[in-house]
Amino acid sequence: AARSKWDIREEVWEHLEASGLAEFPRPVRGRIPNFKGSLQACCSLRELDVFSRAREVKVDPDKPLEGARLAALQARKTLLVPTPRLRNGLFNRIVPPPGATKEMLRRCATSQGVRDFSVPVGLDSKAQVDLVVVGSVAVSEKGWRIGKGEGYADMEYAMMVSMGSVQEDTPVVTIVHDCQVLDIAEELLGDHDLTVDYILTPTRTIQTNCKRPKPQGIMWHKASSVLIHSEMLGKIPILKTLRCREKQAGKDVTLQDEHPALADTNRAGISDQKVMAALPQPRAAPGSAPVLLPHVGRDPVNPKSEGSDTTTTVFLGNLPGSLRVSQLKSVLRELQVVPAALKWQGAQHRAFLDFREQGAAHRALCSLQGLSLGGNALRVELAKGQRNKG
Repeated sequence: AARSKWDIREEVWEHLEASGLAEFPRPVRGRIPNFKGSLQACCSLRELDVFSRAREVKVDPDKPLEGARLAALQARKTLLVPTPRLRNGLFNRIVPPPGATKEMLRRCATSQGVRDFSVPVGLDSKAQVDLVVVGSVAVSEKGWRIGKGEGYADMEYAMMVSMGSVQEDTPVVTIVHDCQVLDIAEELLGDHDLTVDYILTPTRTIQTNCKRPKPQGIMWHKASSVLIHSEMLGKIPILKTLRCREKQAGKDVTLQDEHPALADTNRAGISDQKVMAALPQPRAAPGSAPVLLPHVGRDPVNPKSEGSDTTTTVFLGNLPGSLRVSQLKSVLRELQVVPAALKWQGAQHRAFLDFREQGAAHRALCSLQGLSLGGNALRVELAKGQRNKG
């Protein structure tokens, strides 16, 4: 079976740590990894014509891109950095103090400097980004890119398209270690995935000549790395504003959790078969037959929410001891499984996913069947006392 995105991430993180290439912050697992030689790779940015011509450069806030932010500041370009998790807008513009020394510019390029010397950029600022620099966990010479699994780089680019801040030909650069350049199957990519035009490593500059279209804007009702749902609009105010603007422009901005084909299976006129046809097929473990119905084994330990009439809980067992809750959340996002709450019991190798709708819980059961993490085949079933619900 072909490797999944998560398999590739795990391989890269493990190799960087085991080979001594990983740099602060450690461990690199769950991050856009910093690596030995990142500054050298970033220096190659100055040699690109697309960098020389650019006036406004957007660089992600990850540690291995610190040298790219410094290069933009030293070249007196307008440097835009996404706000963390998009909570307070889309961009911050880094504004060094007047007469900033080389040392001060180096400080402005750090994560602390981004916090200390930035001003927010509003939706009406008419920012025109000439070059986008993103971090990656893995990338192929064809330009296929894999991030850390949260999908924010894809979301940021889609939002820039919606704002008119990037054009179809705006170049995208990623900066990685040579070991992060590997083969990636194109079938792993979705319409929401951002591709790259240039790859910079400590030893190479690769022009991908990628022809695959980049995201054309925000896909409000389509499954993506960051699944857009009603709760997210409250967490990302700029997303709510963009949605209002696109609605006024006559675009379909129906969210996936508002889409009739994905609503609760109890709604009249929609059969279970139609709902299942609208969902991604469940992932089967290598060599196993496809699993279409939730398997119910012996009763798992009962979480506190057992017996609740308002939630349906899915039990996940046999979690690997090395798994972190952030990694599990990334996997769930990738499979478009969005629980209302997650109860993490990593020490007991288990977790509980609470869903407000029975239909959502059963769809999660199907999506998670056959899933393996860290070599462990997960145990997935309804929590005790909830098997007869619905």
